[in-house]
Amino acid sequence: MKNCWLLLCSCFFICSGLWSQNSTYLQVTLNKDKKTLHITQQLTYTNTASTPLTSIFLNDWANAFKDQFTPLAKRFGEEYIRKIHFSKNEEKGFTSIQSITSNSENIKWIRPKLHPDIIEIQLNKALAPSEEITFNLQYSIRVPSDKFTRFGVSKNGNYKLRFWYLTPAVYQNGWKIYSHKDLGKQFTPPTTINIQLTLPKEFQIYSSLNTASEKTTKNSRYIHLTGLSRTNQPLYCIQTYEFDKINLDRHTIITNLEDDGLQNELKSTFLERILNFLESRLGKFPHKNLLITKEEYLKNPVYGLNQLPSFVRPFPDGFQYDIKQLKTITNYFLNQTLLVNPREEQWLHDAIETSLMMDYVDTFYPKMKLIGSLSNFIGIRWFHLADLEFNDRYPLFYMNMARLNIDQALETKKDSLLKFNSNIANPYKAGIGFKYLENYLGDNTVNNTITEFYQQHQLEVVKAEVFGDLLQENAKKDISWFFEDYLNTNKKIDFKISKIKKSRDSLKVTIQNKKDATVPIPVYGLKNDSIIYKSWVTSISDKKTITIPRNNADKIALNYEQIVPEFNQRNNFKKVTTLLNRPIQFRLLEDVEDPKYAQVFFIPEFDYNLYDGFSIGPKMYNTTFLSKNFNYKIAPKYGFASHTILGSAGFSYQQQFRDKRLRSIRFGVSGTRFSYAYDLYYKKYTPFLSFAFRPLNLRDNQRQNLLIRNVNVTRDNDPNQTINKPDYNIFNVKYAFFDAFLVDRTSALIDYQLAKHFSKASVTLKYRKLFENSRQINLRLFAGAFIYNDTRDSNYFSFALDRPTDYLFDYNYYGRSESSGLFSQQLIMAEGGFKSQLTPQYANQWITSLNTSTNIWKWIFAYGDAGLIKNKGESTEFLYDSGIRVSLVEDYFELFFPVYSNLGWEPSLPDYENRIRFIVALDLNTLIKLFTRKWY
Repeated sequence: MKNCWLLLCSCFFICSGLWSQNSTYLQVTLNKDKKTLHITQQLTYTNTASTPLTSIFLNDWANAFKDQFTPLAKRFGEEYIRKIHFSKNEEKGFTSIQSITSNSENIKWIRPKLHPDIIEIQLNKALAPSEEITFNLQYSIRVPSDKFTRFGVSKNGNYKLRFWYLTPAVYQNGWKIYSHKDLGKQFTPPTTINIQLTLPKEFQIYSSLNTASEKTTKNSRYIHLTGLSRTNQPLYCIQTYEFDKINLDRHTIITNLEDDGLQNELKSTFLERILNFLESRLGKFPHKNLLITKEEYLKNPVYGLNQLPSFVRPFPDGFQYDIKQLKTITNYFLNQTLLVNPREEQWLHDAIETSLMMDYVDTFYPKMKLIGSLSNFIGIRWFHLADLEFNDRYPLFYMNMARLNIDQALETKKDSLLKFNSNIANPYKAGIGFKYLENYLGDNTVNNTITEFYQQHQLEVVKAEVFGDLLQENAKKDISWFFEDYLNTNKKIDFKISKIKKSRDSLKVTIQNKKDATVPIPVYGLKNDSIIYKSWVTSISDKKTITIPRNNADKIALNYEQIVPEFNQRNNFKKVTTLLNRPIQFRLLEDVEDPKYAQVFFIPEFDYNLYDGFSIGPKMYNTTFLSKNFNYKIAPKYGFASHTILGSAGFSYQQQFRDKRLRSIRFGVSGTRFSYAYDLYYKKYTPFLSFAFRPLNLRDNQRQNLLIRNVNVTRDNDPNQTINKPDYNIFNVKYAFFDAFLVDRTSALIDYQLAKHFSKASVTLKYRKLFENSRQINLRLFAGAFIYNDTRDSNYFSFALDRPTDYLFDYNYYGRSESSGLFSQQLIMAEGGFKSQLTPQYANQWITSLNTSTNIWKWIFAYGDAGLIKNKGESTEFLYDSGIRVSLVEDYFELFFPVYSNLGWEPSLPDYENRIRFIVALDLNTLIKLFTRKWY
């Protein structure tokens, strides 16, 4: 029987030779109790290179889940994802190779260094060009939990298999070897696939492969799957739910994507329309079945839609289902047929996919707003956000990264991209780049070239440069700028109208290039905001003066239709008849940027401290969703407890640098006025200059900052303080270093202060280590000393053991002058960092302290502090404390229960509840950092 089966497969492979040069035959048995796949594989590989091969590389991505040292686990760690590092052994997955033979001879194989999920087969004899070799492999796969990548075995025993068998790597002027990093598809040549699957009969199989035969016995199910010219094929073995199988005119959609309760007829209509649209723009899809899954969608969702809760439905019935299916089907369509390098040339896939999605929405939903029907709600419709079309999301999200100066070139390797760039910014920039090019050329060259390229190279490993050559050949204008500046670099685009010289019939317009991208820009003549003239201007490296017809235009604009993803569109307007280029617009609450107006926002802002109580007032500011170089904030408040005017203000300007370790220089001035005790107020005025450094490799989590400032403080005189003068001026220099990985985090802070009566320096070192058993240890070392000190009659400027006086007014104390009561128990982890209140509490000469903690169970830690304090004229004292730390969210919400210290057994001391310390972070900006760190 087995010989007959092999003969049948051989005939199948021979007949399929016209479609694929490689073939693989797999006999697979699923053991659901052990969560393993036992695989016998026959792999035939053809050398398509022009040189002999001495080794052949196979992708073994199932082995990427074996431990916390694989490239996949390391990438998760860079993004603070704990899934693999702290998973149980039974949740991990791996490959166990029993044998690899060819012509009944054992073949030597190794796993290359740094690539535990790649197999290098070392051939006994070099494989000549056009020759083929057949390997027989026996191995087993331990299927990992689906909690890592959404693929694997689920808690209810469903198997969602992706990258689950061995596939050949691509040889393209050398082997293209890539480890699994959860970045999308595998780079493998098209292969004829033949699978004989044996599994318990309760499982249903869902695959895009063709079912050649199926047989069920008492305990087992036998299924034969086949496919021509396929890449790595997902396979779903499901026992608890069913997929939809929707038969269309030429194809069958097999899907488990949520359908929002739509009727089958409506779903069929949407799916037929999507496939007709894609095939009209690309060409015929060569396979009968398409497997469209929610797991693939969630890997690459429609951002914005995926954040909406299920009860919020601002879009018409079926729109979300239609767009989700469009996104997933388009991605599947291209993944299966357009075989460009997904690590090095993903931009082409992204550009085609995004531009197709934009065209689909323009065709079938031309008036759809970004926020749907919410744009009609009273209050919301007054915002510029309500004016944005659905496709405006693409430049908006890309520009977010460009304004932050952490955008990356489209040709950057995918595993070098920040997560936000990989998932959102770069695909969107690529897509709007094609639309930019299309508008500049003024014809269908881009769309026609995509169609031509797809049809010529469907199911063929091809380089993106082939598309580039074809596009330049077809274009009637010079488009070298697209490849040299837009594609190959992250140069910003920013033009402005520097001046206009008027005559009776014409206008001389001088356009200035403020950045370094030399790309075309459209110039417009406007009359009552209607376009009466438009032309493209090219080759502006610095300044260029053009003459355009006046035509009664009252305004000249650049990029008026926002075709070009321009860094700053606020300088694109120039009035012909009046002085004010952009009218001022006042908005209640923050809005997205509208370049036609100089926007000023107002928002109610709240603060709280014990002495002012709740303070509320309007904050006037200019920041939007997109960051700006110049920012201001003016926030007066009224304190309901202090019955007085309080508040803060700040002005700053940032200069950014591209592709340098010095990322930005920021300078400005800030000021605040609040109470520091009952009926006592302080005013703080601080000019500052800061330098931000970041490695050229943006995925490196290392950060460095240098801050130079002059802190000027004016205080009401406190009769309880012995400080001679309540007003003071301190020159302060701070250097901060931070480097983080999931399992290791290191930081350092060097602080120098110079004032009239003292000078001091300190250093703070922090280290956190997470271990394989989920144990962690936290270490913090602080050392500070006065260089000179003429303020020993007061401890106001002294180093503090447990509660700094905060004379620079940097910390968010809720009751900064309290020595008893709840607010005195607030802990700020600064200076000595002790939790128990010991004496001496201050050091006017020098201090060193060591703070440690380790977890006992999950978020419960044991902590200990030890330190030396030296005061002038007194002997050095050794102090210590220990206790229990409850860390609900580290550095944000924590409680500290002292147990033993120099005071003895603290729970037995009076008023123990007053000795408990807490950390509570209520500042919104601080909390936001907790959720955004893995994206940037």
